[in-house]
Amino acid sequence: MIGERLWPTLLLLGTAILLASIIGIWIGIRAGWKPGGRFDRLSTGSTLILYSMPEFWLGMMLLIVFAAGAFGIPGMFPVGGISTPGVDTSSPMGWLNVLWHLVLPCTTLVLIYLADYALVMRSSLIDERKQEYLTLARAKGLRDAMVRKRHAVPNALLPTVTLIFLSLGFVVTGAITVETVFSWPGLGLLTYEALRGPDIPLLQAIFLMFSIAVIVANLIAELLYVAFDPRVRS
Repeated sequence: MIGERLWPTLLLLGTAILLASIIGIWIGIRAGWKPGGRFDRLSTGSTLILYSMPEFWLGMMLLIVFAAGAFGIPGMFPVGGISTPGVDTSSPMGWLNVLWHLVLPCTTLVLIYLADYALVMRSSLIDERKQEYLTLARAKGLRDAMVRKRHAVPNALLPTVTLIFLSLGFVVTGAITVETVFSWPGLGLLTYEALRGPDIPLLQAIFLMFSIAVIVANLIAELLYVAFDPRVRS
């Protein structure tokens, strides 16, 4: 039972974390390199609002607007599930159907977690801009874009990369509410169903998997920090 529900959760979380990391880091770099600018003010305000939103509330709002067709907006996405009943998910059209169902739950997680990554990346890059080695790089005649790309961003990425992998284990718990709202047949929805039972042995097995996920994610974060930061290796 757990094995069948694991792959939908991995599909949802893997896609969401990948997109949230790419978009969040890009926003953080743009905002942190020119703090106080128009983009910085707009993005920081938006990410703070997103960061404060509960996953279940944002998911319900997306469902109401883009699936139920509220406010005169036609319902463009399904209200739940991983595929349309009767569709062969092993075919190319079936995979497109799964991706269509993935849009709203994935968007919910992406919006929540990109805010966290963007804020950390922005703060880290602002701190890096004050370092003397960047002043030296500019004094050598390097262009501003090159200073940012080759020197500032790689060092500023360290806290963000660590946060991404540390959050991997805890994102699984956040998926419980999102999977329940969207009826996504993953481990999160299985946890909710086991709680309603209650099915104590199943809950114990699920929480054991969650604990292992947190431990493995923490270990990967520590190993990556050693790989990326030569100061730790020395």
